[in-house]
Amino acid sequence: MDFLTENDTLGQNKENGTGAADPHKLSQQYQILGIILSISGSFLISISLNLQKYTHLRLARQQNPIPYYRSKLWWCGIIVMGIGELGNFAAYGFAPATLVAPLGCVSVIGSAAISVVFLKETLRASDVLGGTLAIAGTYLLVTFSPSLTQEVTAAKVQQYLISWQFLVYMILEIIIFCILLYLYKRKRVTHIVVLLLLVALLASMAVISVKAVSGMITMTLKGQMQLTHPIFYIMIVIMVASCAFQVKFLNQAMQLYNATEVVPINFVFFTTSAIFSGVIFYQEFKDAAVLSIFMFIFGCILSFLGVFLIARNQEKQTIQDPFINFGEIPGKETVDKIQPSSNSVSYGTVPN
Repeated sequence: MDFLTENDTLGQNKENGTGAADPHKLSQQYQILGIILSISGSFLISISLNLQKYTHLRLARQQNPIPYYRSKLWWCGIIVMGIGELGNFAAYGFAPATLVAPLGCVSVIGSAAISVVFLKETLRASDVLGGTLAIAGTYLLVTFSPSLTQEVTAAKVQQYLISWQFLVYMILEIIIFCILLYLYKRKRVTHIVVLLLLVALLASMAVISVKAVSGMITMTLKGQMQLTHPIFYIMIVIMVASCAFQVKFLNQAMQLYNATEVVPINFVFFTTSAIFSGVIFYQEFKDAAVLSIFMFIFGCILSFLGVFLIARNQEKQTIQDPFINFGEIPGKETVDKIQPSSNSVSYGTVPN
């Protein structure tokens, strides 16, 4: 009888959760998984960008280049980028948005390292210093990020949408967005800060919706169905719309300004916007210690400085078009070097 009593007691303890997994430990494991997905995704994106860059450089050196979209290597880069973006999307389902967004600096570090090793670009002292600062910042971000990962359900998303802090944040964001859009469209103000602030404001909504969609899919895979709630599809619409307009304004900035200016400024604006979104909407630093918040901000600053140093003074690589030296032609006025036309089979003409 005593043996049976002991067994019953053990069974009750197991049912009461004594033998169950520690929720805090399980949350940490999910967060580590999110970090791995984010870093891996960002690194795959850096590989993709270098593959596409190498494709363009290689085709530009060919005598009769094919369109880049017919190159198998270029499509490999696109596929790798898709996998990387999928990893970043999945990371939002396991890790806080305030952590996933700053880890995007890994793609900048990886791109710089790959371009030096495989594309034989020059390694500068600023690259080494910038990479060191970015890695140190990434370490601080991972160490002092919010320790607990919350489970994103449809009910929680609906609750967050009507919270007073988010409503105030949303009203301010709409006012600022309308002012910037008026300056850009009506007053023709095309300053880089105006364009990238428009991108950042849209990015905040993109981060909120991406984490909501990814989180609800994750909860569904865990056995708690979330895909039947209307809020899931509302968030998908917000995600697609915000990402589409974000890409539009970012492309316009890339057309007007050099990538060495756009990349670091966009990274700072996007990361700051994503952190505000995570703090205000998902309340990810609600119970965090003051030291953790300070060190997290310091890690962001180090990452920002690292990205600026890596992108600084990077010259846009161009392929020099071949020229033909005609030399001296008796009785004709010629120029020393005549540039071939890219739209014609002829190599220039000699003036009559």
